[in-house]
Amino acid sequence: MDWQISEDTVPSAPITEADARSLLGRPPATGAWRDGDPVGDRRFAAFGEFRTENGERLPGFRLAYETWGELAPARDNAVLILHALTGDSHVRGAAGPGHPTAGWWGDLVGPGAAIDTDRWFVVAPNMLGGCQGSTGPASIAPDGYEWAARFPYLTIRDQVGAQAHLADALGIGRWAAVIGGSMGGMHALEWAVGHPDRVERAAILSSPPITTADQIASNTVQADTIRMDPRFAGGAFYDAGDGDGPHRGLALARRMAMLSYRSPTELNQRFQRSWQSGVSPLGHGGRFAVESYLDFHGNKFTRRFDANSYLTLVEAMNSHDVGRDRDGVEDALRRVTATTLVLGVDSDRLFPVDGQHRIARGIPNTLDGDQAVVLPSDFGHDGFLIETAAVDHQLRRLFAV
Repeated sequence: MDWQISEDTVPSAPITEADARSLLGRPPATGAWRDGDPVGDRRFAAFGEFRTENGERLPGFRLAYETWGELAPARDNAVLILHALTGDSHVRGAAGPGHPTAGWWGDLVGPGAAIDTDRWFVVAPNMLGGCQGSTGPASIAPDGYEWAARFPYLTIRDQVGAQAHLADALGIGRWAAVIGGSMGGMHALEWAVGHPDRVERAAILSSPPITTADQIASNTVQADTIRMDPRFAGGAFYDAGDGDGPHRGLALARRMAMLSYRSPTELNQRFQRSWQSGVSPLGHGGRFAVESYLDFHGNKFTRRFDANSYLTLVEAMNSHDVGRDRDGVEDALRRVTATTLVLGVDSDRLFPVDGQHRIARGIPNTLDGDQAVVLPSDFGHDGFLIETAAVDHQLRRLFAV
């Protein structure tokens, strides 16, 4: 769970008047990409019936994805990049029609970068259940209406199963590397455990082996803030006009989540007890700068995400347990045959580094034995997105083997 777009993967900063003006106007009922919107750099792959682990059925589904580089004739140079909770397929590229912001990991993907597109064919899908072109709750069901709250419950394994269909469609039998951070790291780990013959290298960044009770509790409270918004209407809000959708609940869920993405050190250093304006927040109607900061990013989020997708994806995160039905975490990790980079951030309070160390201890062949690489950073969980020079160095180590 992280910021996931380039404008947000920067150090926190007070909100300016220009920032505030950029959000004038009422937010749409959903920020989902919809058919008829500019396609941008997206490609689409359509598939037939999909059965979930839970036994539910999608009569068909689509994944939106982007690619960079060229697939070698031997089809042995493909790299899969998996985004986190609120991300999408736009890993690299300029802002423009269909892509309101530039790619979220552009420093690490491209010619000569750690993930060198002169060498590798890079694929980045929008996950099943998402809202940026892949089938999700905002998509139209066979009856002509949005799936909304009827969308099937998904697990991390379901989403990886959908990604495996995409790999098959692209003719990729084995990935040279599967790389993911946060929720995307859950997918990368599931790939390495569930499909060991299809993964040569893996990078699991700031991600745990299981979603803990503490993390489920946070996700559950966020979900409830969305459902409690009267304009959520049980998920049937897609015909609502601008400003009449569940933007208040979704923005509050985002604000709550943001508190786990950054560290206390960064927030305290950036904002201290400063005021947003000359009006005192001490009983005079003013606001602390950190309040305005959270408000701004919560409101901004409602313009690019969908409330039902948020619920679908946090529930998928809650399902994450790599040891489920595999005799426990340690037995599951022993299945991994990929050479693996496991990385955490020392100030991460969402997925603390003890989880990454547990993964490293269990996988037979990691770059650093039974210890994860721990990046020192003041940026908390989002360090794997912000500390690009350090992550670049680690990914180059992985691709050197």
